[in-house]
Amino acid sequence: MNVKWGALGEVASVSIGATVGVVVVFALGVWALAEREEAREQGAGATVPLVGAAACFAACAGAVLYGLYLIIPQFH
Repeated sequence: MNVKWGALGEVASVSIGATVGVVVVFALGVWALAEREEAREQGAGATVPLVGAAACFAACAGAVLYGLYLIIPQFH
């Protein structure tokens, strides 16, 4: 059995990078929701943080759906 260590390292680094990216985007969405609540308590407009949070969560959902597309062979 011959293991291609370079390919394994490439897959591992891309997987870790994608995971960290999705987690960071999700955290930004949660932060934007917290900013929205803070803005609402102060009586300010809360539309921009809500749109930002929705965009972050939509990006996370897109990443999850793309991963499922790659994993499930019936979708190809």
